[in-house]
Amino acid sequence: MSLRNLSINLATVRQQYNLAQAVDACLAQGITSIAPWRDQIHETGLAEAAEIIRSNQMRVTGLCRGGMFPASDRGGLAAAVEDNKRAIDEAAAIGADCLVMVVGGLPKGSRDISAAREMVVDGLAAILPHARAIRMPIAIEPLHPMYAADRACINTLEHALDVCELLGDGVGVAIDAYHVWWDPKLREQIVRAGASNRILAHHICDWLVPTRDLLLDRGMMGDGVIDLRSIRRTIVEAGYDGPQEVEIFSSENWWKRPGEEVLATCIERFHEVCELHEKSFQER
Repeated sequence: MSLRNLSINLATVRQQYNLAQAVDACLAQGITSIAPWRDQIHETGLAEAAEIIRSNQMRVTGLCRGGMFPASDRGGLAAAVEDNKRAIDEAAAIGADCLVMVVGGLPKGSRDISAAREMVVDGLAAILPHARAIRMPIAIEPLHPMYAADRACINTLEHALDVCELLGDGVGVAIDAYHVWWDPKLREQIVRAGASNRILAHHICDWLVPTRDLLLDRGMMGDGVIDLRSIRRTIVEAGYDGPQEVEIFSSENWWKRPGEEVLATCIERFHEVCELHEKSFQER
């Protein structure tokens, strides 16, 4: 079966491989799409990373990550803006489909989440002219509310799309099932995102019950409670048929297993519980 619509976010195997090793390991199993993180690119060197990706004809479904805008003073916000402009340039250099935004939470010592959200909008507005100039789409990724304080104060797809509409062209959303599966408005907001051509990426993993760590205990697809196929069906019906990007943070499980096993399991579960077949449409 085809792996055209399977991408591996390299966080999934970050403890097993560096960038070059991850590319080789993916290709060995027929995977031709990846999403690296900026620290992995920096470790390799931008020019070398771009060459590894180009020479192996890898699709880059996204670069993780930009964002982290809220700051305790104007200088901090200005520094975040400059760093995000560098991230845009890095995403362009490796041919990424988009730059994924984890927008940031409360500045240290703050309890003002409204102000943090305003800083996010200000930061995005400041970098968008540069992103538009080099045609690098910006993908806002709403994160689960448990991350509102420290990682992302945009927590629903509805809020992310409101920000997109405020900012205009060049910005869309990354829909990560782990972060949005619980939302009672999810289906209608996916339809809304599709109608405005805002869907730039689709990330997958699973929500374990119980979850032992809020950051580092994501599940392999099929091991948890998310109806991944239903979410995918809605996304495809909304007009997005790009890759499903496996992004698993798993310090006590998948990061401790051999990389080849992790990738093989990603392929197996993709076919079993994520990939759409004709029957999955008939089930509705």
